[in-house]
Amino acid sequence: MKILYGVQGTGNGHIARARAMNKALKARDIEADFLFSGRAKDKYFSMQEFGEFETRRGLSFVTQKGKVDYVKTALDNSLVQLNKDIRSLDLSQYDVVINDFEPVSAWAAKKQNKPCISISHQNAFRYSVPKKGASWLDKQVIHHFAPSDYAIGLHWYHFEQPILPPIVATIEQQVAQGDFILVYLPFENVDDIQELLTRFNSHKFVCFHPDVVDKHEIGNVQLFPLCHSNFQHHLHQCGGVIANGGFELPSEALSLGKKLLLKPLAGQFDQQSNVATLESLGLATAMDILDASVVRQWLDEKPGESVQYPDVAEAIVDWVLAGQWDTHETLSQTLWDKVDFPSYVSNL
Repeated sequence: MKILYGVQGTGNGHIARARAMNKALKARDIEADFLFSGRAKDKYFSMQEFGEFETRRGLSFVTQKGKVDYVKTALDNSLVQLNKDIRSLDLSQYDVVINDFEPVSAWAAKKQNKPCISISHQNAFRYSVPKKGASWLDKQVIHHFAPSDYAIGLHWYHFEQPILPPIVATIEQQVAQGDFILVYLPFENVDDIQELLTRFNSHKFVCFHPDVVDKHEIGNVQLFPLCHSNFQHHLHQCGGVIANGGFELPSEALSLGKKLLLKPLAGQFDQQSNVATLESLGLATAMDILDASVVRQWLDEKPGESVQYPDVAEAIVDWVLAGQWDTHETLSQTLWDKVDFPSYVSNL
């Protein structure tokens, strides 16, 4: 079996999932080529494990000061280029396309009648799961942005729906509860982040941000450029995580037992839904703005409890190989039976 794996490259969460899936595919000696879209090729980092991956422009969103800028987003995207990329992508050498909310490979598969399996957190919103601020347009995007023949949704809790637990990379580093807080708020202005964190001079912070070029230190805040291995090292050693409302980083943090403080990206319903869901489950604290009072209270909270998720990537690869793609209810049930939640979550 030969696979083209299409990955939305706008955020690093989709790429983190692709890393775990790539490892599982290699373990089964399955050949997979990777295609990423959503940012320029020179903006990707730590991508060696994907080999000679391809990139396309795709579709993305533009943010400014923690909010989606809809005008700049419309001006920055090109439907003409998207159509050209879709028509020029030749899938004849592939048996199946696996897709993580990536539009070029998804639409190319649809036009070339190539089977497409979609595996993403966005697919979970096709089901009856908590949603916050979802407009008619948001619902259309979920269903039509990256079409597929078979859709698997990922979420932190099953909500009695046939969705799967998160795909979390196998822990290969020592885990500790360190004396610093890891901060990853890529959609916020880095100066605003610094201004917030330096107020708490009795605490140490390690901040990764796409606008940081070289490592440097400002008071109690160390700032690092983006690097996958360095970020993972600090994630495993930190005492907690302050982040936006994506899916993959909170999933990793939960599996490592790191307490979470999350600020959703304004104007993106999935991030707003994510943060509201984790808060309702008792697994995170939320703030709508960079709020010093919320940060102060959260810093005094006790360490988090880990959520033990099984190897979902390995199970999905075995399911793909089995070829029974019309149903995944048994896969869902089997995986959720292996999840170990903290006691205050398991009673929901």
